[in-house]
Amino acid sequence: MEDTASLAEAMEELVSAEDFLEYFAVPYEPAVVHVNRLHILQRFHDYLSKQAPNLPPEASQQRGIYRLWLERAYQDFVTSDSLTEKVFAVFQTVARPEGGMSSFVSLDKVFRP
Repeated sequence: MEDTASLAEAMEELVSAEDFLEYFAVPYEPAVVHVNRLHILQRFHDYLSKQAPNLPPEASQQRGIYRLWLERAYQDFVTSDSLTEKVFAVFQTVARPEGGMSSFVSLDKVFRP
């Protein structure tokens, strides 16, 4: 369990996308990160949220999985862009019943953990 706590503690100290990429030793192009840093971190969070119930208890295995998903999140924005990927709810549009499209985001989604 000590390793898991150490990984968790390390994760709490990481602030920027660059911090995460460097900690997990994911090679990156600064220009890509500069334009997409919030999108990369949100995508990383989204990937991990889906995997959380399936994570192994060992920190070394978790670290490898975190690295894999961070690298994938970064690569999503190397090969695409934020408008195409639509990571944040504000970029997601839905058809309105009366016609047209809406990108309305309700407060419950804004403040969802």
